[in-house]
Amino acid sequence: MTNSYHPIEQSKRTAIVDILRGWAILGVAIGNYSDFLYIGVPHKINNSILSEVLIYFNRYFFAAKSWTLLTLLFGYGFAILINNVAAKGKNPVTFFAWRMILLFVLAFINSAFWLGDILKDYAFLGLVMLLFYKCSAKTLAIISGVLVLTIPFVMAYVNGLKIEHPEIATNPEYLKLYHSGNWIDFFRFNLLASFYEQIIIPGYAITAHIVMFACMLFGFLLQKLDFFNRLNELKKVLKRTLWISLAIALIIGVGFNLIIFYKQVAIFKIFHPIYWLFLSTMIFIATGISLLYTNGKLKTIFSYFSAGGKMTLTNYMTQNILGAFIFSGIGFGIADSMPYWFYFTLAVFVFILQLFISKWWLSKFNYGPIEWLWRSASYRKLFPFKKTQTAVVTEIKTT
Repeated sequence: MTNSYHPIEQSKRTAIVDILRGWAILGVAIGNYSDFLYIGVPHKINNSILSEVLIYFNRYFFAAKSWTLLTLLFGYGFAILINNVAAKGKNPVTFFAWRMILLFVLAFINSAFWLGDILKDYAFLGLVMLLFYKCSAKTLAIISGVLVLTIPFVMAYVNGLKIEHPEIATNPEYLKLYHSGNWIDFFRFNLLASFYEQIIIPGYAITAHIVMFACMLFGFLLQKLDFFNRLNELKKVLKRTLWISLAIALIIGVGFNLIIFYKQVAIFKIFHPIYWLFLSTMIFIATGISLLYTNGKLKTIFSYFSAGGKMTLTNYMTQNILGAFIFSGIGFGIADSMPYWFYFTLAVFVFILQLFISKWWLSKFNYGPIEWLWRSASYRKLFPFKKTQTAVVTEIKTT
């Protein structure tokens, strides 16, 4: 590799993108830690009022909104990287394919610690994205739009498909592996659960991947429109998007609950709009954060979210590894024995701690540790890890 191959410098990053990544990784932490409550033999859970409030808060503000936002931003980052590599006269296909192979390696490691890994999906869909990297903004808009419109019909059909498989996360025989305290058993449990409860399940393998791919293409489209660098001139568009997405989310949400209340669920065998609810809510939240940012609000808080977003991969994998030590037999073995509020507040605590660590880390180093490893392996050269005094002074002046 020649020195003409250069990644995006930290100073040239778009701040709002990292802020949104930071917000998304908070929701991912809450969702993943909450799922530890359901790794175990099914049992009746008596939730306190606090737990019920937090369950609803997670349901309406984070559940499925965080990973869809993170996926959209993955597509945005894909486009920036492809353009950066192509501008240097290199072959973006071979470069990005190699980068996704490396992501598969990281996904395998992460899956050994956590059965709900999403990196493998990004690696797979990242390779598929290469087929579309030369598409125009209009083509990307049409393809992503068609995918979103068809999701309710696809989901309704896919939900009718049944595949027999062992219930790893709730089966006492497999749970012995999870609680044994043996590392090999623990890794085996998570890898088996990843395969049987994610990879081969139609609802995840088909529906969720269509949703992810639509989000990636939309993120790609936003980059082609230079959207996040034009937020100030697009304030009117943002405000319209905010209210339209909120209206759509409320209409779908109310309709969805009325169908369930009046037990007319047969319609879900034909048309299941839950992902429309997730996506419209995600757009509402992301737009609201973008407006706060453009209006100069919450600068200090956003600076910490930005630091956390710059280290998304490190923070994501660290959350999962830490969760393994807290909940499984290789650590404290708390498992599913705690009330819901414990999992929620623990996730928030871990995330806040990560924000402070990320802020401190990036004052000393150019990248998060896993970001640096992935970047160096992708470009096949070692990039400066520790910041020089000159770089620190320059960054302070820029800030």
